[in-house]
Amino acid sequence: MRRFWIRRGLRFLGFAILFVGLAGLVVMTLWNALLPAIVGVTTITFGQALGLLVLSRILFGGFRGGYGRRGFGYGPGRVEWKQKMAERWQQMTPEQREQMKAQWRERCGGRGRGWWREPQTEQPSQPEPTPTAI
Repeated sequence: MRRFWIRRGLRFLGFAILFVGLAGLVVMTLWNALLPAIVGVTTITFGQALGLLVLSRILFGGFRGGYGRRGFGYGPGRVEWKQKMAERWQQMTPEQREQMKAQWRERCGGRGRGWWREPQTEQPSQPEPTPTAI
């Protein structure tokens, strides 16, 4: 079983290297074929083409991966996921809700806002007691 995963990992790594190399070759070829004649810039090497790919990913794509792949990102599946969780939340007893809140606080560190938090009511602020001189 372990050999299967090692083989699968090596195959994935090989395809990833092949894809990055092919993408770099395409960028280099297109740059060298078009931009020197149009804009008057110099030609680039394969390493510079890979650098351009990384730079464009940073500037335009970020490093979060595909949006909505698992249904709870910022893509088309987000709405369905939120509706499903809201329905589940409504069917829970108050004890189950508290248990789920505690689990999410443990996972997420208790910070931020989320669908599981009820709106907080504002508490009137009480003035701090002033120290009295004796």
